Amino acid sequence: MSLLELHQISKSYGEGATSVRALAEIDLSVDEGHLIAVMGPSGSGKSTLLTIAGSLEEPTSGEVRIGGAALSSLSRNDKARLRRRTIGFVFQDFNLLPGLTAAENVALPLELDGISARKAHQAGIAALEQLGLAERADHYPDQLSGGERQRVAIARSVVGERKLLLADEPSGALDSTNSEVVMRMILDACKRGVAAVVVTHDAHLASWADRIIFLRDGHMVDHVAPDLSDSSLATPRA
Repeated sequence: MSLLELHQISKSYGEGATSVRALAEIDLSVDEGHLIAVMGPSGSGKSTLLTIAGSLEEPTSGEVRIGGAALSSLSRNDKARLRRRTIGFVFQDFNLLPGLTAAENVALPLELDGISARKAHQAGIAALEQLGLAERADHYPDQLSGGERQRVAIARSVVGERKLLLADEPSGALDSTNSEVVMRMILDACKRGVAAVVVTHDAHLASWADRIIFLRDGHMVDHVAPDLSDSSLATPRA
């Protein structure tokens, strides 16, 4: 079943002669349990695609459906609830709250959704342990390195019962070892049925995906399955 569907999505900024088209008639569906990698040069529309897919931004035209529900039919409050309960985001700037510890940042979405503080904290600690951050759970964002903040953001995106994961360069601040840890965590989420869309410039990480789509100047120019016969890209999904 397709968890995320984009139908003829276009996005323009500005009007008239100054108008800039960020996306042009994009069609994309992502099934439950599948990982889609999005690649393309800077300015090709990759991040815009994620923000529209996650209801953070409205398309100029076209329709987005999540779990069969058209986002255009949802109220502002319904969209906020959908993002909190269904969608996990990983942004390039992390978006961690400076006044909360790593564990509190990870647990916050669960608490906002009515889960007890104790259970939310336990889930947050477990997610941080998967990423080797248990000893940093009580540290605040400004006490963490860029790579550690990135891993906290990843933990926050996959904790709970999220069904859609949208990640913008999730390994951008990480070394190769931690990049692999992060990708395995995303794949573990996919094995639980999560649909994931990951923007990346790293061909090796893209090789973990079920499909790779390429954007250029707002257009989808190609979509392929990764060629795992190439030893430089081969990475087990098991």
